[in-house]
Amino acid sequence: MKIQLERLPHQIEALQAINKNFYGVDTATNNPDAGYIYANPILKYAGNEKSYIDIKMETGTGKTFVYTQMMYEMHKQGIFKFVIVVPTPSIKEGTRNFITSDYTRQYFSGISEYENISIQLNTINAGDFNNKKGKGRRNFPAQLSEFIEATRQNVNQIQVLLVNAGMVNSKSMTDDYDQTLLGGETSPIKAIAATRPVVIIDEPHRFPRNKVTYKAIEKMKPQLIVRFGATFPQTTTGRGKNKKTVTDYYRGKPQFTLNAIDSFNQGLVKAIDINYPDITEQEASRLYKVKKIGNQLALSRGGKDYILNKGENLANIDEGFAGDITYAGSKELSNGLELKPDMKLIPGTFVQNYQDEIITQAIKRHFEAEERNFMRPESEGTAPRVKTLSLFFIDSIASFRGTDHTKGWLAQHFEEILMRKLNQLISKYEMAIEPREKEYYEFLKATVRDLKAEHQQVYAGYFSEDRGTGDEAIQAEVNDILKNKERLLSFKDKNGNWITRRFLFSKWTLREGWDNPNVFVIAKLRTSGSEISKIQEVGRGLRLPVDETGHRLQQDEFESRLSFLIGYDERDFVETLVDQVNEDSPIEMNHDELTNDMIQLIVNERQKSDKSFNEDKLLDDLDNHNIITRSNKFKSDVEMDGKKVSGYEALVQLYPEVEHRTKVAKDKIRDKNSKFTTKVKLRKSNWKQLEDLWKQLSRRRMIKFDDKVNDSAKSVAEDIFEDIDNNIFVLQQPQIVAQKVVTDDNKMIIQETPEDYKDYKNTYLTMKYGIFLKQLTTRTNLPVDFLHQKMIESIKRLKGNKNYINEKTLGNIIREFNKRFNESIRNLYSYIPLRFSSSTSIYDSKKQEFIDEISANDLGVYNDEYSTEDDKYLYDRPPLRYDSANPELKILKRTYDDNIVVFGKLPKRAIKIPRYDNGTSTPDFIFKIERKRKPIYLMIETKAENMRLGDQRIELIQKKYFEGLKDSGVYYHMATSEQEVHDLINKLETGEIKDSDFIN
Repeated sequence: MKIQLERLPHQIEALQAINKNFYGVDTATNNPDAGYIYANPILKYAGNEKSYIDIKMETGTGKTFVYTQMMYEMHKQGIFKFVIVVPTPSIKEGTRNFITSDYTRQYFSGISEYENISIQLNTINAGDFNNKKGKGRRNFPAQLSEFIEATRQNVNQIQVLLVNAGMVNSKSMTDDYDQTLLGGETSPIKAIAATRPVVIIDEPHRFPRNKVTYKAIEKMKPQLIVRFGATFPQTTTGRGKNKKTVTDYYRGKPQFTLNAIDSFNQGLVKAIDINYPDITEQEASRLYKVKKIGNQLALSRGGKDYILNKGENLANIDEGFAGDITYAGSKELSNGLELKPDMKLIPGTFVQNYQDEIITQAIKRHFEAEERNFMRPESEGTAPRVKTLSLFFIDSIASFRGTDHTKGWLAQHFEEILMRKLNQLISKYEMAIEPREKEYYEFLKATVRDLKAEHQQVYAGYFSEDRGTGDEAIQAEVNDILKNKERLLSFKDKNGNWITRRFLFSKWTLREGWDNPNVFVIAKLRTSGSEISKIQEVGRGLRLPVDETGHRLQQDEFESRLSFLIGYDERDFVETLVDQVNEDSPIEMNHDELTNDMIQLIVNERQKSDKSFNEDKLLDDLDNHNIITRSNKFKSDVEMDGKKVSGYEALVQLYPEVEHRTKVAKDKIRDKNSKFTTKVKLRKSNWKQLEDLWKQLSRRRMIKFDDKVNDSAKSVAEDIFEDIDNNIFVLQQPQIVAQKVVTDDNKMIIQETPEDYKDYKNTYLTMKYGIFLKQLTTRTNLPVDFLHQKMIESIKRLKGNKNYINEKTLGNIIREFNKRFNESIRNLYSYIPLRFSSSTSIYDSKKQEFIDEISANDLGVYNDEYSTEDDKYLYDRPPLRYDSANPELKILKRTYDDNIVVFGKLPKRAIKIPRYDNGTSTPDFIFKIERKRKPIYLMIETKAENMRLGDQRIELIQKKYFEGLKDSGVYYHMATSEQEVHDLINKLETGEIKDSDFIN
């Protein structure tokens, strides 16, 4: 399989923010070195921190993708030298793997503007500066030399130098060498500076501006720095009461923000379930607190101190500290656990059977996810499968690898627990009838075979000690984890053999830099003990998964959750993680006073659906509800819906969006040991009112394109080939024909003269006609004979000038054809009923009945705890699930008259209307309205007033689909406000909209 990169809306917004805030090349500069061929062109405000850019993006949302595309975009302006600085070698390896991967190269080469552009990635490692012979000339590393000496003359190449913090800080970068570059530079850092680079900093919180690494980066004399990260460094000013800590952004705030709250609430990352095995109260009460760490370790319990010297066993204090664990000194135990003051140690969590319990629970969670991901029950086994991976963080390589090619105790216990689970599942599926279940049975049997093999293939480990090992089996495991991402995501190899490896083990080596989108389970068999944030700890499993075709599965298409297993001693993990996510709020919430920031946030959110909304309307509304005082203080006692609440609580009831942007939704991060449910029960008696309609809706319909589609395709193509505006067929000239290299003051520079243009004015870049025609046929699906005839006519019209056969012309034809063709066919199809039914997210077609409960996220991201019970609603409430405060929540909270029999929000995939442009669609609401002749089923789709093109397309698709159900009393409408829905219901109830208006 090949991963398919897809540019998501938030990534487009990030790139637009960069383009908006990048001042560009200084074309008016008088600098005599402006044309220096080894350096970037001179930028406007070069080296001025006020021109630098900060992009805040949460882990797992694609920041590496964004800065890779940023380099392609800047290259359009002639900028071709970039330095990427990352904190650690592991992050450097992850960045290198992404940029050099086949799927990344293929994605960017498929964009017409970048087709001939490639990235030359030069990576410097610590050992590259070593003179292996120990004598002779000291030269620059080859990759560094290639980066520095690359010139503008290779117009199709972007030069990137990738280094980590340790390398930037190393003496090797400032030393003088026997080799000279650029006519005289003998120091690497000075040679890099001479290239006038653009520097990209990944994980900026690791590079505070007052620390040594950032100062080393400044020695590169970057013209521009662009920082990408989830967190940024903090600076503190003042003392005592005047002490103030702020986030250090170049321009006071980031130029683009996608924070942790938005990432979870918008479904851009997996939701998280935290699991931990419980222990008895007696075991939990045997708690030791770390009091002091130094040459001795001091623990305290019940007012008594216990001292351990280096090398002494913790079992000397309490026999519950099993596993021969000693104090190793340097703030560590012998099992690798980092200690810090006030850390709590519970002896019962150190015994092997407790570790076994975490492993057992992790394997249970793995196969719960794997069965669902393999079967894809929401599609009745027709959707592509999703490979499920699990990652285990352990404290000791010896417990995994053992000695002399034996397995450690942890690996042995893991195999035993895994084998028991596999045998249970094989028994469950051995009598399978359904094709997908039979496949899974074969996959399970292959897993058992591979687990019993001499060199098992089911799990793999990677540890820092593995680097450079000569053991082929270990190296194969390491390669699978680090380099063979697509193999790990695949079910079968090219020969059709099952790939059963899906359990990965590491110490903390994979904690950063490495990622795999299909990690659904992470198990921590020991507390990390380090200061790493909880968000970073779960970060390896946050990315949205891909299916076996390489397609990224968005949350509204396929709900994905990460199971994160910890020990009892970290049972406050959920609370801490939620706090850390909420700390990323764009504003500080005040429960006593309505601040200007809160006002601005509410106004901005409301204006997305109501352009006329402003601060005056907000304050008037709050005054009318008696929520605030004249000075915008919240009143302490406010009556809302017959209940007494605080002013702040009343604000949230009226304007829930104030917390949508400032708090992570309740079940995005949940404690599986708590009683909080993420299911919503259907009110079966109400759904029974919709049963006749749903029997029709469950009957599948396929799209049939009209015979005119082929004619339409040819008609569109003919218009394009006529090229009335002369912007399709264009000439493509080399970009360097106007440049002349001269020497000035021992420096090589480019000068441009009118004579140069004259000499090359008849030089053009072209393509071989056969390649041109083949690509055109492949990417438009038009017949080759037809395209050949059109090309003959076009070249004849262009007076036989074959220079128009080039990549720009090719890209113009393909882009324009696909755009116009999609517009032309949107009405050239119909829905044909099929003879079979299929299940949806709320209906079981085999049993011909509605299911009992659905995932709460299928109804909406947010909870309204203040909603009241409504007998007509399709689900139990409160709480009320919804996705948007306006108009969605307003529609749901309205009280409807007796003519409304039942109503409710439709969950995702409830109907699954096929779309002509791929995928499926389901409207937002259904109302059953009683009328004299027969009931009406009102289907409502809600969108903002300023509808995007995609929203308009959805309206056309849904409208066409429900046209075929008019005789069943279905009426469809797209609404932009709650009032519009209310008015429509009134017209249907009063007969102002007649049966003849919508029934054939």
